[in-house]
Amino acid sequence: MSGLRSVEEHLLDVLSAAQPLPAEPVPLASAHGRTLREPVRAAVDIPVFDNSAMDGFAVRFADVADAAPHAPVGLRVVADLPAGTADDPPLGAGEAARIMTGSPVPSASDAIVPFEDTAGGLADSLGSISVLRAPRASGAHIRRSGEDARTGAEVLSAGELLGALQVAAAAAAGVAEVVVSRRPRVAVISTGSELVEPGAPLRRGQIPESNSVLLAALATEAGAEVVRRASVPDEGGELDALLAEVTDPGSPHGADVVVFSGGVSAGAYEVVKSTLSSRMTFSKVAMQPGKPQGFGRLPSGTLLFGLPGNPVSAAVSFEVFVRPALLRLQGRRVLDRPVLALPAGAAWRTPPGRRQYLPVTIDRADPRAWRAVPATSGGSHLAGGLGRAEAYAVVPHDVDAVSVGDIVDVMLIS
Repeated sequence: MSGLRSVEEHLLDVLSAAQPLPAEPVPLASAHGRTLREPVRAAVDIPVFDNSAMDGFAVRFADVADAAPHAPVGLRVVADLPAGTADDPPLGAGEAARIMTGSPVPSASDAIVPFEDTAGGLADSLGSISVLRAPRASGAHIRRSGEDARTGAEVLSAGELLGALQVAAAAAAGVAEVVVSRRPRVAVISTGSELVEPGAPLRRGQIPESNSVLLAALATEAGAEVVRRASVPDEGGELDALLAEVTDPGSPHGADVVVFSGGVSAGAYEVVKSTLSSRMTFSKVAMQPGKPQGFGRLPSGTLLFGLPGNPVSAAVSFEVFVRPALLRLQGRRVLDRPVLALPAGAAWRTPPGRRQYLPVTIDRADPRAWRAVPATSGGSHLAGGLGRAEAYAVVPHDVDAVSVGDIVDVMLIS
């Protein structure tokens, strides 16, 4: 369709303007949810030392290699090794040490016999024991030092999100501090004279304001720090004053990114468009919802996003343009959401000449045949149905309609 920019063209402009923010060292305990800017290298071997994978007995394999229920092997227990011990007892022929999971394996031992492979088990584990089953081989049930990572090896790469598993890996590697990106500071401004705070009494023509709540939460989920959330009417100079506040580097509400919702279309009261026409470019993008888009970059480096005011349009626009920019600012290696190819569980119409992003749920009734099912009837104003969405079905611009069973790309958002 003539006059429309492609999604890729608009996204390229956005990402070209989004330069990574400064990095900073932080204690590992404060790093969850941050993005690594330097690799994490192991400060110690993982595991640190050879240790037992089982509760049982450290033995010399040659002593028990022929053990069987019909031919048990007797050993004398000469030491007891709880987790955390520094002992390294010598073991002679016919001797064993009781050992707990995680305890250092004696230098003289080359196999572990679990309690369940002895006649008495834990109840009869000191003094002498009778081994009923031989370990499978020398080295059985021993976790070797460095088998996961050697000192100096890269455990985590730059650009990774530090989730729970990643901070645990860094801790296991003996790392106390990591270098991460500063969190992007985001201001969210909804526009519209019809908007009032949720829960406030409504007069005719007013609606609860939800976009700033939506966009602030999405920004937080993308690793940002929301420094200001506000709503302004379509008339008057409130937007000018608020913009001056959030783009002042010295202000406590100074932002790296300002996200507007509403005021960017072709109506008579488009306050973002009228106020920021010299600082932002307003375009029509070949997507549905989300055709009207605004974007700009101030000399200070602050990024300005103008998103449509309908809630589904705002949510989709954030996913397609704002979220990748926030991740780029943090130096994230992967900017895209995971995508599955799933059959459609219902039929729906698609807009001619525009890429469609339809909120969907995933029908998991058959775990071997998931299906994408529309979460709403398709209207960009249906904020209630948006709450059911787990993903967006992304339908190319040249597809006329989706039929039941058609395979569609599904971008996961939860």
